[in-house]
Amino acid sequence: MRKLVYYIGTSVDGYIAGPAGEVDFYPVGDAEQAAAYAAAVNARYPETVPTAMRAHAGLADAPNLRFDTVLMGSGTYRPALEHGMPSPYAHLRQYVVSSTLGPSPDPAVTVVGGDPLALVRDLKRQEGPEGLDIWLCGGGRLAAALLPEIDELIVKSYPVVAGAGIPLFGGEFDPKRFRVRARESFANEVMITWFEA
Repeated sequence: MRKLVYYIGTSVDGYIAGPAGEVDFYPVGDAEQAAAYAAAVNARYPETVPTAMRAHAGLADAPNLRFDTVLMGSGTYRPALEHGMPSPYAHLRQYVVSSTLGPSPDPAVTVVGGDPLALVRDLKRQEGPEGLDIWLCGGGRLAAALLPEIDELIVKSYPVVAGAGIPLFGGEFDPKRFRVRARESFANEVMITWFEA
């Protein structure tokens, strides 16, 4: 059965974005460090680069290695819409969980207004086009709602304190234990930790 994997960046104090959805406060180091970090991450997870940026990142023809499906909340999807990208991950099957978005603005994006847990359970039973996993792209409230179904966390920890914003998990107190599978640190002081449920 396929896994639901929450692959996300966060500040030291657990925010995936600022109060208005900002992510530009994440430090990535100098140009050389930033390039090395991006190359390492993109080599592992090329499908997480939005379609419009893939050619610039040298990934235009890169195959999907880990995910064939992306799942987002409306807060994660709306910035793409505002920038004229109604199908931000055209190389993946795209689902947006939203009770306020209305009909999908693009035929390649499925908007789901119902129970996200039921959606994920159904997606896990299906074999995707490439037999790969499901990427939970964000946001924090959706992650909290899907916590019972999250099989793996891949957390990019940036050395910055945000102070406020959108939390990694925005739900009720409901502890779920994960095991650390691996950690890797980079010259720009970003650390990636792989956790398994």
